[in-house]
Amino acid sequence: MGEVRLQKKLRQIENLEIKISLTPEERFKISRKEELRSRLAELQLQLSGPQQTPGILGDGKKEKMKRQVGDPSEAPPSQMSPASKIHRGENETKAQNTPGSPARQRQARADAAEMDRAQDGAKPGKVSQRSRDVSGSCPQQQLQQEEAEFTSLKASWEKARFRLRLLDGHNDIITSVVAVDNLVVSGSRDTTVKVWHVPTATEQKNLGGHTGGVTCLSAPPPEYCKRLAGSLSLSDKERFILSGSADCSVKIWALSTGQCVKSVYTFNAVTALCFVPEGDGYIITGSDGGKVQAWSWHSFQNCQSVNAHQEAVTSIQSQGPLVFSGSAEGGVSVWENRCSDRDPLKLLHHWSGQVTDLGGGADGRLTLSPRGDRVFLAYGRAWLKILHWRTGMMSKLTNHSSITGVTDCVHQTGGLLIGSSYDLASAESALNLFSLPQCRYLASLTWPNAPRILCFAAWTTGSGDHRWVTGGRDLIVWEQLPSSGKQRGDVTVKRDALMDSGFLESESDTEDDEETDDYEDDDEREDSRRDSDKDGGSGSWLRCLLQ
Repeated sequence: MGEVRLQKKLRQIENLEIKISLTPEERFKISRKEELRSRLAELQLQLSGPQQTPGILGDGKKEKMKRQVGDPSEAPPSQMSPASKIHRGENETKAQNTPGSPARQRQARADAAEMDRAQDGAKPGKVSQRSRDVSGSCPQQQLQQEEAEFTSLKASWEKARFRLRLLDGHNDIITSVVAVDNLVVSGSRDTTVKVWHVPTATEQKNLGGHTGGVTCLSAPPPEYCKRLAGSLSLSDKERFILSGSADCSVKIWALSTGQCVKSVYTFNAVTALCFVPEGDGYIITGSDGGKVQAWSWHSFQNCQSVNAHQEAVTSIQSQGPLVFSGSAEGGVSVWENRCSDRDPLKLLHHWSGQVTDLGGGADGRLTLSPRGDRVFLAYGRAWLKILHWRTGMMSKLTNHSSITGVTDCVHQTGGLLIGSSYDLASAESALNLFSLPQCRYLASLTWPNAPRILCFAAWTTGSGDHRWVTGGRDLIVWEQLPSSGKQRGDVTVKRDALMDSGFLESESDTEDDEETDDYEDDDEREDSRRDSDKDGGSGSWLRCLLQ
């Protein structure tokens, strides 16, 4: 079995392992995971050594350079031309590949920084002051200043220390986490929503009521909670949490009492949701069949239902009046919320899996995080994708130095971009930190026996320190420790030199992006066909990950 087949086999087994019910054949496949990891490690060790042929002395360094994927000296940054763009009333658009020299890459970073500052709503006075500074100094001085700021930030993260605390209570995989004040709320496939008090790391409430696995959570802003609390004769300080489930419902919970104050039946298994704080407020849900629906926060009535995607909607996020939805087949849709009682969502762009180059079929799991004109995409690969959603241009950001790495979630907090990383071959897990808006690699955070991270939430304390919570097999709170203290941290901070050169990689790297079944055994192909016939070929992402 070759290296590529072993990698894909391990990827298949990792996704299979998190199903609730397993057949004897599936249990046997999972039992072979360690054997396959050992074989992959041996094969990689063989390939990393000098290659020789009879009568010819092999140059180990040259051979290794030939096998290296994404060599920065041979694969300069570039952007691929988008494939067909699905846009109402418009023709397909095309763009040419543009090679990126180091100077152009630096200029692109500077342009991205300026664009993000404008889109993040910087105060006019600050913008004009920066314009005067730029006009009064040469570009070289600006580059030196930005490099000095980045060097300082990188050094501070290399010294960062975190204390980890396990929140023990769920008996199945944690699928979603959100932070509300000093509380962490987690949803799990065990059908429960739990509320945790962070300072004491204790379970505060167990919200039971769903009959299917909880797939997603969202927390409305305080002003929208106040409106609902008034209509329910509750305290105006009441906070609410939304939970979506495979039982085809969205439930609204009052955190102070732990009671379900409203349940909305959606007619479809809910696989993603978000709250859009525009106008009177909207709940946007995604289903296992690819449907996107809008619900009024005022009346809890359905405002719109659109068959937006071919497969399950796996991620929905909002940015001002914009709503972004991503699906299992790798497609991304961008919507504008017009704040109307009927059909509030207007489709602005739809980029198919051919454009994003993330086509993985019904078993895919896309997680997205928007920022200005860019959307960061995680899709179980060794890199993050960056979609420039107005044009369809794509670029890559290296998130793992090995092609056996996978990225399950991506998140932004403050000036940080955080991507989870899991190595299929070694079972090592980490969080990779990048500076925003330039997307430059800062450091990686890991600890012994770290589990695979499937979801992430973040907030900052009054003193500016970071607090994070990660979910997956385990639910863990990260508390940043003061740099001046003597308490020892639980997290190891390291840097991977191979990721320093991976700002924007060429789209034409040598990794096989398509998840084909050519590595499966004959019996596995037959099992897959039987499962597809039995279930009608729809919703397999939900069955595999969340049932």
